[in-house]
Amino acid sequence: MRETTPQPIYLKDYTPFGYLIDTVELTFHLHPEQTRVKSRIQFRPNPDATDRTFFLHGENLKFLSATIDGKPVTPTITDQGLTADVPDAPFLWESEVEISPVTNTALEGLYMSNGMYCTQCEAEGFRKITYYPDRPDVMASFTVRIEGPEKVMLSNGNPGDTGEGFAEWHDPWPKPAYLFALVAGDLVNHPGAFTTKSGRDVELNIWVRPGDEGKCAFGMQALKDSMKWDEDVYGREYDLDLFNIVAVDDFNMGAMENKGLNIFNSSCVLASPETSTDGNFERIEAIIAHEYFHNWTGNRITCRDWFQLCLKEGLTVYRDAQFTSDLRSAPVKRIEDVIALRARQFREDNGPLAHPVRPESFVEINNFYTATIYEKGAELIGMLKTLVGDEAYYKALDLYFDRHDGDAATIEDWLQVFEDATGRDLSQFKRWYSDAGTPRLQVSDDYADGTYTLHFCQSTPPTPGQDDKPPRVIPIAVGLIGPNGDEVQATQVLEMSEAEQSFTFTGLSAKPTPSILREFSAPVILQRDSNNAERAFLLAHDTDPFNKWEAGRALAKDGLIAMIREGAAPDSAYLDAITAVARDDTLDPTFRALAMGLPSQDDLAQTLFDANHTPDPQVIWDALETLRQARAQHMQDLAPRLYAQYQVEGAYKPDAAQSGARSLANTALGLITRLDGGAQAQRQYDAADNMTQQLAAFSCLLQAGKGEAAIAAFYDQWQDDRLVIDKWFSMQVVQAAPDQIATVADALTKHPDFTMKNPNRFRATLGALAMSPAGFHHASGAGYELLADWLIQLDPLNPQTTARMCSAFETWKRYDADRQDLITTQLNRILATPNLSRDTTEMVTRIRGA
Repeated sequence: MRETTPQPIYLKDYTPFGYLIDTVELTFHLHPEQTRVKSRIQFRPNPDATDRTFFLHGENLKFLSATIDGKPVTPTITDQGLTADVPDAPFLWESEVEISPVTNTALEGLYMSNGMYCTQCEAEGFRKITYYPDRPDVMASFTVRIEGPEKVMLSNGNPGDTGEGFAEWHDPWPKPAYLFALVAGDLVNHPGAFTTKSGRDVELNIWVRPGDEGKCAFGMQALKDSMKWDEDVYGREYDLDLFNIVAVDDFNMGAMENKGLNIFNSSCVLASPETSTDGNFERIEAIIAHEYFHNWTGNRITCRDWFQLCLKEGLTVYRDAQFTSDLRSAPVKRIEDVIALRARQFREDNGPLAHPVRPESFVEINNFYTATIYEKGAELIGMLKTLVGDEAYYKALDLYFDRHDGDAATIEDWLQVFEDATGRDLSQFKRWYSDAGTPRLQVSDDYADGTYTLHFCQSTPPTPGQDDKPPRVIPIAVGLIGPNGDEVQATQVLEMSEAEQSFTFTGLSAKPTPSILREFSAPVILQRDSNNAERAFLLAHDTDPFNKWEAGRALAKDGLIAMIREGAAPDSAYLDAITAVARDDTLDPTFRALAMGLPSQDDLAQTLFDANHTPDPQVIWDALETLRQARAQHMQDLAPRLYAQYQVEGAYKPDAAQSGARSLANTALGLITRLDGGAQAQRQYDAADNMTQQLAAFSCLLQAGKGEAAIAAFYDQWQDDRLVIDKWFSMQVVQAAPDQIATVADALTKHPDFTMKNPNRFRATLGALAMSPAGFHHASGAGYELLADWLIQLDPLNPQTTARMCSAFETWKRYDADRQDLITTQLNRILATPNLSRDTTEMVTRIRGA
């Protein structure tokens, strides 16, 4: 039920809970509709607390009984929890509640997925299991007993006693309730083992539904690689005797780092060459690493309150990016991360959902699992490492682990260890955590008598609730390229701390071409007058892979903007330059495939909007299609050579070398398809023995208008594999023409295999619609209406997924008045829905108030 006026929670109002917990004992009597949960919790007064109110969170619980030190009590119970009079001394709280997992469609707390019991407690799901102080700064060791007929019953920590109809678990490491996990059902395990550097043996398992055992080997190897990498790079060993992963079909997120029992969305752990693409394999590898790395950066050291969410997530995202960079290609990983950052976080920063990396307030914490928290939070870690240097960074991390192991920490704690380890004052750097928005970095230059000067000016646009933004510390990695293409100044990090600042380079024989923001050293928007000749020069000669790619992207974007605004023809300078890159066999195939990518529709719309132009999604789509066709014709001789050259022979491997070759070959296939109408794509589809090749060919056939037979064939082949059928749903929507996307998506929602109760299937269909700007923003408004219809239906069942999907509307202010009116109608319709959830109410209200 929606609160009449959802009340914000403020960081400034934080106070510690009035009581500490020594131990927690939980007993679960499992039943689909009547699970009983008994709790025995040993409380004692917190000497650091000023408020001794005894309040335990609890939602959707049927209260059965409670005692304090064995004596029955009658607490005061509301929809949010209970209060009771308690002794001003240590005491034992015991209670029993009843819950209904099978009707818990929100997928928070204890729920059922295809007959399997599972939990999701982050951020505030534990309060739907039993009465408890459900906040991250309350930490305790847990002992759990699970009773029921299920074949496998798992919880956190190490296994204890077990027998017919029961299993016991003990987690010796104090943890907050959001890290609690329970899984029970008919499961089979893919086993493994790992020996730590200190010689301790750890049992590993990936638990899956029967029939999925053959899709676990890659995930198990990724787990072992993660454990070894964390020992080698950060000196962190695993601290339990057992590490379990469970694959769950119905899950709102990608995965969850519960101590010793990671619960994963099936799509983020199950993989085989026949059913998973190269991209799926890499994503699985990264997510397994991310959740494992949380064991130290999130579990052993957690966050004091949810305002500090970026502390665990930003640091862990940065660590998993390091891991992927070390295992695969660091330049390619960096480029991919920046593409994602600009697509999601820059858009967030520039709209009604903008918020600081550490927000000052929230209504519903589930709405702050955002790109700003995760991706921008990781960028802040990277900047900090750039500013202090690698040696000082790892010295500070060692101090962080030593000082705060077992703590619920804050951003202040995090920055303090860096100040103590390096002697630096980071008070100005802290503004990155408190100030929302993406800084603009304006650059100009001059050259005289062998001295080259770069002039920088920084500013950050206003964001909701924040107008004036003081200067931030910005690390700007710069290199200089001489007229002959040689690097005359290796990468140097310039530390900008003022609103305006200049830096000089002396002893130069000629004016150089600057390579600014190498490796994307800060999450800013670089604004500098340039021209196609300079961009083509950097594309050809820059030694920094990121800026080499960036030059090509800028060259493409400049030409596309001219096509959109002026009706210009495709830029020949871009076509020649990108063809030269594609032809250069000395370059990484994955890099070449990335370089041949074009700016997204959303990226172009944002650029045009910034230029005081109202973007037309259809015109943007038409320009991209025109350039794609021109590029195919320009490379008509090269594309077949690339396609043939980079066919992979031998057994499939999802490693960097094979994945890169397939990426470039399939990019060439896309070019060929535009000229042969899909003939080569059909041959590849018919011969494909792995999902990467099959799905790439399927996409090309759909794009060429030859996909009707493939749609039927693909479904017939894969109808029994739920994760592959998600791809089938998504690809049909993504490849539909803009005027047909809403129609295709609507038809798919009527397919027998569509269900809104499964977040993966809902996102594959309606999420694909929302991520196709020309179709979603079609002038008819059909996309807006269709998405709103389904969000209204989904909200009573799954508020969390509903609220996150509402972000599809966040860019509405950049479009024309007619589209704004159409979107406003749908936003108002959603807000007028009776009993709209708090999650969705907050999101739509923020978007509507732009």
